[in-house]
Amino acid sequence: MPRYKYDAKTEKVVEITTERKAKRTNSDRALWNDAHYDGARTTDGKDIGSRKKHRQYMRDNNLTTSDDYTSEWKAAAKEREHYKANGGTVTKDDIRRAIHQLESQNNGK
Repeated sequence: MPRYKYDAKTEKVVEITTERKAKRTNSDRALWNDAHYDGARTTDGKDIGSRKKHRQYMRDNNLTTSDDYTSEWKAAAKEREHYKANGGTVTKDDIRRAIHQLESQNNGK
């Protein structure tokens, strides 16, 4: 489809003949499709070259991806913050004392 613009010097509408589309590279494809699956194989050589094959392989082998744990990580972070905010911190000295206490108990037996 031809494109036009107004040329102020000639005071006419002229057709633009040059394309102004950005050249796309193969790495750009990953932004809008499943190109990153192309040629993908597992460590045992099975073809997972599509989203469907990858999902099925994960299901068959009882595997998951890290994004399945997002809510657990958020909850754990809240727990850690709550623990720290309420005076609960573990220092190196706490660990040394605990080790010393355990060693002392074992030496007495």
